Amino acid sequence: MKTINYQTSGTCSRQIDIEVNDDNTVASVKFHGGCNGNTQGISMLVKGMKVDDVINRLQGITCGNKSTSCPDQLAQALRNTLV
Repeated sequence: MKTINYQTSGTCSRQIDIEVNDDNTVASVKFHGGCNGNTQGISMLVKGMKVDDVINRLQGITCGNKSTSCPDQLAQALRNTLV
């Protein structure tokens, strides 16, 4: 299992802790900060998904007038550390 501690940028969340199984599926995601209900929902939805699928679905999502979002930061964390 691989553990990622990613410092976010441009979002309300400050950090994302991610665990990825050896089969390249997401084991768990924990956001620090951000909109609690939304980040919990994202975490539950991506659990068990292939890393590439998470990246493809979440990259490029924006939040309001920001150029990124918590889901986009999750995609960036996975892309920048695993792909």
